[in-house]
This record gives sequence, C-alpha cells and structure tokens, in this order.
Amino acid sequence: MLSSFLQPASFSPLLANVHSYASEFLHENSNLGFLTNSLLVAGVVVALVLWFAHKATKSMTLIPHKAQNFFEFIVEFLYGQVVGIVGAKIAPRVFPLLATIFIYILVSNWFGLLPGVGTIGWGEGTGLLSVKEVHDPLLRAPTADLNMTFGLSVSMFLVWLYITIKEVGVWGFIVHTFGAKGGLKGVMGAMVGLVFLFVGVIEIFSIVFRPVTLSFRLFGNVLAGENVLHTMSGMGGFIGSVLAPLPFYFMELLVGLLQAIVFTLLSAVYIQLSTSHDDHGHEEAHH
Repeated sequence: MLSSFLQPASFSPLLANVHSYASEFLHENSNLGFLTNSLLVAGVVVALVLWFAHKATKSMTLIPHKAQNFFEFIVEFLYGQVVGIVGAKIAPRVFPLLATIFIYILVSNWFGLLPGVGTIGWGEGTGLLSVKEVHDPLLRAPTADLNMTFGLSVSMFLVWLYITIKEVGVWGFIVHTFGAKGGLKGVMGAMVGLVFLFVGVIEIFSIVFRPVTLSFRLFGNVLAGENVLHTMSGMGGFIGSVLAPLPFYFMELLVGLLQAIVFTLLSAVYIQLSTSHDDHGHEEAHH
C-alpha cells in the first residue's frame, strides 16, 4: 500500500499525532490487510449515496418530491458546470464519473467531521470504555487515506486516457502534444518545432504525475484538517476541547467542499485540454 511508506512521526505536545495511514482491522492476516477503517467508511459513504439516489429516483413524479427535487438540482447544476468546461460533445461521456467523484469526495470529507469519526477506537485504557488517546480509530475519512485518493486519481487518469484516444486518436494526441503551432516554415519553423518538441516532453511528464499531484493534494488537505481539529480538541480542558474546535469545524466544511471542487475541476480541465483542439482542427479545415 502507498500509505505504508508514511510512517508515524513523534510530534511535540503542541502538535497533533494523527496517523497518516489507515489502520488495519486484521493485522495478523496479511491476505486481509486491505480491510482498513477508511475502507469501512468508504463502504458506508457509497451505501449512503446509492441509498439517497435510489430514494430520489424510485418514484419520480412530474411535481418532484423533496428528495427528487434536491437530486435533480444537484445533477442539473453539476452537468451545467461540466458542459461549461469540457463542452457539450464530451460532457455526456465524462459527466457520470466526474459527478460521482465530486459527490463521493464531498460526502467522504464531511463524513470525517462527524462526532466519533477518528475519536472512537483503541488506545491506552483509562477506564471502562474510555482511553486517554485514540491510536487506532474505528472510523476514518476515506480521503484521509492515500490509497483511496490515489485510486480515485488513477481511475480519473484512465478515463482521461480513454476519452482522449477515442476523441482524437493516438496520432492526434501525439501531434497535439509535440507538434509545432503557428504554421511557420523554414528555419524559423524548425526552431519553433524543436521548442514545441521540448514542451511536449515536459507535458508528458506533467501528465504522468497528474495522479500523484491530485491524490496528494486531496490527501494532504484532509489530513491537515484532521490534525488541526485534533490539536484544538486537546486544548483548554473539557470546555476548551468543545469550544476551541468549533470555528475550525466550519472551516473544514468549506475545505471539504473546495477540495471536492478542485479535484473535479482539474480532472475536467485535463479532459478539455486534450480534446478541445480537435474542434479547432475541424474549423481550420472548414475555412
């Protein structure tokens, strides 16, 4: 697992000590090592989203009920945003995945803010059903696990590759990435061609590292939020531990939304950049 490379560090008393990796339920069974607390919550999140989608669309009427109305609002709003970025031609192909990823990341981020998530689990006992500090939480936000964010990024990368090849073809992608722009000829055209060839190599490296940057950005922001809330909860005794985190909970609600938007927006932009030039090519040929 990717998160096995992230080992727990020893922090000073003023800093949180939230693990940067998910906790396994069955440590002694290596074949079931994938069963982690983040995977458990991921299953719960998927079940909640599917349940609500089924409830909203089970008995659709001309005059929508509350669940249907809310569901239709989400779908229409997200579809409009996707069309505005990738265009009406590509939107039907990529909207299902982009909308699903956005909703899943948003619910996962906010699920991690629920009371008990990250604070109920195993640790050094101080009494009946109480511990001094939770070392292995029972529940953990899926997006606080690098394996989950990297899996989302790789899935998005594979869909980007499929859509790009299907839309412009392998040769079209090569020409778009390495081909010279501007229509210059002669010595100047050759020099510009070398420049765009070098830029194309840089673009290939950028494409390869996109899953890494997407996954680490989401994982890092969620993990940082966990550390902030963990730190605030340990300050000022009982009253301080309740009041101090409240402003940061509202901040993390906003951060959870922003990170879902950023992940989905960047994915849509990557698709748009690799497919939009096909339309320009047709326009030039037409003229």
